[in-house]
Amino acid sequence: MGLNLNYTADALVSTEDMQEETWLQYRRNGIGGNDAAAVIGLSPYKTARDVYFEKLGREPEDNNTSGWEDLVAAIFAKKTGFRIWQEKVMYRHPLFPFMLADVDYFFETSDGTVGILECKTANIHTKEKWENDAVPYHYEVQCRHYMAVKNLDIAYCACLFGNSENDFVFRRIDRDLDFEKNLILQEESFWTEYVEPRIEPALSGDGDLVLASLKRYQMQRNNPDEVLIESDYGEALELIYRMKSEKAAIDSNSRKLEQKIKTAYAKFAEMLGNATKGLCVAADGSEYHISYKPMQRTGITKDNLQKMKLNDSKLYEKYATTTENRVFQVKKIVK
Repeated sequence: MGLNLNYTADALVSTEDMQEETWLQYRRNGIGGNDAAAVIGLSPYKTARDVYFEKLGREPEDNNTSGWEDLVAAIFAKKTGFRIWQEKVMYRHPLFPFMLADVDYFFETSDGTVGILECKTANIHTKEKWENDAVPYHYEVQCRHYMAVKNLDIAYCACLFGNSENDFVFRRIDRDLDFEKNLILQEESFWTEYVEPRIEPALSGDGDLVLASLKRYQMQRNNPDEVLIESDYGEALELIYRMKSEKAAIDSNSRKLEQKIKTAYAKFAEMLGNATKGLCVAADGSEYHISYKPMQRTGITKDNLQKMKLNDSKLYEKYATTTENRVFQVKKIVK
């Protein structure tokens, strides 16, 4: 497939003052930038099957906006000197109409070059993912999707890790037509083979994502209490059984080691008293630096929750939430 670069993105609809439900309905007409990484199996947040169900309207889509985009964009403009602006428009690729784009911001350099500005916020502990000029891959895919729709050659992905512009990075992404061609092919395959004919894609990806997807969608079905599984799956269940047994042994050993460690360092905790650090220079000159710092965590114990439930049931019901988890167990019976 050769890419025709002689095109201008279609303005599908103005999103100025658009209600969220209306916006979601339009998004179900195609694949957006937030969907792109999931469609090709590279999103840390959702699977391709999640995107499929969202397009069918089975589950409200998460806009996943932090409300800090304006601040991120303002810091970017200050650091680069680029002119920035927003366009409250949902764009559509004129040649591949299943590709949609809601762009955070656009920028223009001093020489008139126009590009995409994608604004992100993240926890400071994730800053390492941006080291050495890197961009988290799912964000890169999102920017490349937008560049394809808008037919632009440059994007910047900017991220704020706190409330200070010192905790701020921005990375340039140049258009890669080979990558773009492959991305379009995969998105087209997803749209034409699954979404349009209403065929569920196979569930694959990271285990936690898969289980979360099952919890969100499949567990809504009314299944009998017990399902008879074909005998061909016995080998797979045997593997799970063995791995869980191995993990149980490791966990048991880990707990025993943890107790031995605590017993061993109790004497040093006594030596430190109220101090938080210690230093030991061994006979061979090796230095051992010890830290024993108090860590505080604010929370409500189960006992206090029960007291709240008894003493102020209305307050308890206002803030209490119910979650459901399943524990997968395999019991082997040899006959």
